[in-house]
Amino acid sequence: GMGNWLVNHWFSATVLAAWVGVNIFLFTYYFLFFDQDERYFYTRAILGPALAWARASAKCLNFNSMLILLPVCRNLLSFLRGTCSCCRRTLRKQLDHNLTFHKLVAYTLAVLTAVHTIAHLFNLERYNHSQQATDGSLAAVLSKMHLQDSNKWLNPIHSNQTTVEYVAFTTIPGLTGVIITLALILMVTSSTEFIRRNYFEVFWYTHHLFIIYFAGLVIHGIAGLVRGQTEESMEEVHPQRCAEYLVHKHKECRHNCCKNPEFSSIPAESWKWVIAPVFLYIFERVLRVWRARQKVVITKVVMHPARVLELQMQKKGFRMEVGQYIFVNCPAISLLEWHPFTLTSAPEEDFFSIHVRAAGDWTEHLIGTFQQQKSEMLRIEVDGPFGTASEDVFQYEVAMLVGAGIGVTPFASILKSIWYKFQQADQTLKTKKIYFYWLCRDTGAFAWFNDLLASLEQKMAESGKADFLTYRLFLTGWDTSIANNAALHFDTATDTVTGLRHKTIFGRPMWNTEFSAVANAHPRSVVGVFLCGPEALAKVLQKSCHQHSSLDPRKVKFYFNKENF
Repeated sequence: GMGNWLVNHWFSATVLAAWVGVNIFLFTYYFLFFDQDERYFYTRAILGPALAWARASAKCLNFNSMLILLPVCRNLLSFLRGTCSCCRRTLRKQLDHNLTFHKLVAYTLAVLTAVHTIAHLFNLERYNHSQQATDGSLAAVLSKMHLQDSNKWLNPIHSNQTTVEYVAFTTIPGLTGVIITLALILMVTSSTEFIRRNYFEVFWYTHHLFIIYFAGLVIHGIAGLVRGQTEESMEEVHPQRCAEYLVHKHKECRHNCCKNPEFSSIPAESWKWVIAPVFLYIFERVLRVWRARQKVVITKVVMHPARVLELQMQKKGFRMEVGQYIFVNCPAISLLEWHPFTLTSAPEEDFFSIHVRAAGDWTEHLIGTFQQQKSEMLRIEVDGPFGTASEDVFQYEVAMLVGAGIGVTPFASILKSIWYKFQQADQTLKTKKIYFYWLCRDTGAFAWFNDLLASLEQKMAESGKADFLTYRLFLTGWDTSIANNAALHFDTATDTVTGLRHKTIFGRPMWNTEFSAVANAHPRSVVGVFLCGPEALAKVLQKSCHQHSSLDPRKVKFYFNKENF
């Protein structure tokens, strides 16, 4: 449970705790500062409590805008991971949580933006109201100060005939605020899992609005519409002493509060927060272009059923590990787009490979080009590999591997690698038995994976090791015609749907039954359970691991590992 997670992820936990802590500190500190500090006494007289809300959220917005780019500097992180290859693998693996952190920071930016915007809408309303007020109140008097000396204003609205909307779209802070908020909304809405998986281009191009976000952010505070009393003015006419005299002005002055208070703007400071990360990110992008210039040779192209394209490639100095991924760019299709693909080859093979399924314009274009045998014209650039190897798989004598939907892809690499290691009697391999569970709605786009399983099965049978791998395919989106057909051919040696010996099962796995079977077959083993699939399934498997582990230390234990491929 939680304790276990903290032990394995102490680094992530520390980073998260620090991040939450700094956010809470910044918000609280600046909220109290703008709520209490005497320099903002007059500002608060017009604005009330919304001032503190706006300023505190602004500080946190700057802090999180500083962090948002760091987790996506993948080459720099990769380099960092490389330099800490001596440190524990768990620490290296933590760096793979970078996108999770990126999303967390993004959601925080969205919430803070809402707070900041709402607070400022209240502020604009108060500014406008005080500007039009004629009741001689402190707020009204302060709002008229620009009439005596146009430089000594506190209220940025100087006209009686304006609206909040007009100010929002004609001032620099208003307009940039609207633009960066729109940019943020578009970026968040276009980066859902569904859009990334099916319309990658939409996600990729919309995400480049971050350039507008950062440009807008830097300009946003330049006008300095929110002001506070200057230090000199505080010494001359401190609000505690002199505020009351502002409302009751006498013709001839007989006290030491005659002078009007003077005000100055809060300087723009967003640029100080974001300048370093922006330069780091520019360096990252230059690195990507430079790294991608090394030549990639396509050694083999295979067209699989259901329009899945397999590319086998070689590149000088390319070294992969299981569970890693690469980014692919095809300049002929698009100079800017880089698409992530899980590697489906094993490190033991003399090439690296990916399987591309049709999902969006770019992949359609790529597959189409190869279908027309025009591959010699296509140049491909590769950035990577990224991600930490899933070497944990080799550490257990019994491994239960679960691949759901698209999550089956990394297991191509893992299963092949385990088999190579097994054949070569590799000392690092502890595995004696693999149970593989494949869940999908229909095998359509994964026919290639079927073939891989079948060929692995054949090789194992030929070496007299047929029982090394047991696997089952669960068709979760089955329809009755297939089921009836299956019932008729139930006694055939191979299976109807897939042509595989092991039975295809219609419906979802009964995990209790599966775990009990493994526990009975291996009463004294430590079993590693690995999932690449949805979060809901992770919870189910984690619970099963708990329930089926024996309390007796000499008996069966299940350990759950969720892989973020």
